[in-house]
Amino acid sequence: MKVTRIDHVHQLTFYAPILPINVQLIERELGLILIDTALERNAEAILAYIEAQERPLLAILLTHAHGDHVGGVDAILKAHPHAELYVSRRDARLLEGDKTTDPDERPLKLKGSLPTIHSLPDKLLDPGERLFGLKVYPAAGHTPGSIAYFDEKERNLFAGDAFQTRGGVAVAGDVRPLFPLPGVATWDKRAAVEHAEKLIDLAPRHTFVGHGQPVAGTHRLYLALKRAKRKQARLFSR
Repeated sequence: MKVTRIDHVHQLTFYAPILPINVQLIERELGLILIDTALERNAEAILAYIEAQERPLLAILLTHAHGDHVGGVDAILKAHPHAELYVSRRDARLLEGDKTTDPDERPLKLKGSLPTIHSLPDKLLDPGERLFGLKVYPAAGHTPGSIAYFDEKERNLFAGDAFQTRGGVAVAGDVRPLFPLPGVATWDKRAAVEHAEKLIDLAPRHTFVGHGQPVAGTHRLYLALKRAKRKQARLFSR
């Protein structure tokens, strides 16, 4: 496990550098907030790191329902039964095994690992809500209910798989040959581009992603957005 620290954020990376999976721990006055939980087999290392901080785990905030982000939920909550679990209202259905699409969504096949979990969310999140100093933003595309969390004070964006940086900075759905998994597992590439643009407009100081190193500033994100838009323009003009 590799640890990267920026501001009050500890990023824990598993399987670096070939197949990196990240979670982030955010320091708050009363304890720690965990963004995503990696795979089930990573829970033990996450728990050991939390214990070493000698601070309570207050909550788990999920960015989306793929298995490499929710796999450790049950084990971590078993060890920290007072921590609260948060997930988007839309992706909570995926965690229950409901893989149907809504009438206002493109009827595309859901992709990637979508396991069910035993833990029940304490709260279902909608865009615009605020919790633990973070604001919830829609980031649909990788999954129907993907969300991102933005720390308005420190201007840190926790984007889940709305972007990747391993294999090159890319918007969800833009398959990069050196690390194609996030792109291949994206449900709606058009929605991913639409929401990525809005996330970049927040002008984050640092963007933390599910796979790869954090990105400083927005220049590389804008270049990734332009690349994704060009690819989509060619695709949909055929």
